[in-house]
Amino acid sequence: MSPRRVRPDKFTVALLATVLLATLLPCRDGAARIFDGVTDAAIALLFFLHGAKLPRTAIVQGLTHWRLHLTVFASTFVLFPLLGLALQPLGHTLLTPQLYLGVLFVCTLPSTVQSSIAFTSIAGGNVPAAVVSASMSNLIGIVLTPLLVGLLLASHGGGASWRGVLDIMLQLLLPFALGHAARRWIGGWVDRHRPLLGYTDQGTILLVVYTAFSAAVVGGLWRDTPVSALLATLAMCALLLALVMPTLTWAARRLGFSREDEITIVFCGSKKSMASGIPMAKILFAGQAGGLGALVLPLMIFHQLQLMVCAVVARRYATRAAATDDTLEAD
Repeated sequence: MSPRRVRPDKFTVALLATVLLATLLPCRDGAARIFDGVTDAAIALLFFLHGAKLPRTAIVQGLTHWRLHLTVFASTFVLFPLLGLALQPLGHTLLTPQLYLGVLFVCTLPSTVQSSIAFTSIAGGNVPAAVVSASMSNLIGIVLTPLLVGLLLASHGGGASWRGVLDIMLQLLLPFALGHAARRWIGGWVDRHRPLLGYTDQGTILLVVYTAFSAAVVGGLWRDTPVSALLATLAMCALLLALVMPTLTWAARRLGFSREDEITIVFCGSKKSMASGIPMAKILFAGQAGGLGALVLPLMIFHQLQLMVCAVVARRYATRAAATDDTLEAD
């Protein structure tokens, strides 16, 4: 295997560097309050731009291929939370309470957009359906994820509250709605400058990670989190993917979906969005006892793991499709 193939992407390096910076030079006191204010503004801008990016037609088209979108929705917001609850005995045995709550939080999040579409395209799936399904997942997740968090985490000792649900409506849904309403005036500019949205995504995540881990480090995150619990978190995230992806493949085939739709279901239904999740965590778990760092750590692990696993699966789908085409041509 070539060095290029095992080299981590730039954003992963940036994430690790941010965690290291927060470990060595955490922001405290007045500086922490300034960073919090800047981060809140960046999150509002991020969701404003996401609202401006989403075409009205994508919302309308979400109603057409309803069986596929319903399957992805069921995986994202039903199957994942149920698996998270089913893993409770393992979580309470192997993880710290904060890390297990972080795993539960991962299970409530919407799907990714960019990577779901990219992997669907690589594998030869239904790309238009992936665009609509992933976009609708994020739109619905702005409302549904806080509700699931309020139900699941509060009942399992989490610090999320229904006030956090209201806060997320104001700090995320309102900017999103305003951005979507402004699309008629700024939509063309946003579409022409899509890389800007990528930088906003990544910059906001890095800001939240730095402030979250700074507070956690000051509160004793690395002192109170054993290495065995970190390894167990990695194993539990891997187990979630190992359960969800084969289940989706089996369900798509049992329900009679085409190969292209199956690919879309597998990739859109197995992802969890860090771009939406970390800003949501900052709002939902503000003032969380024990710090936000341990709560977002499982999401960071799951994010990287899902990219690596889905890259392998997408290449396998593409290889099988190429082999089938060659066979048909030979016949």
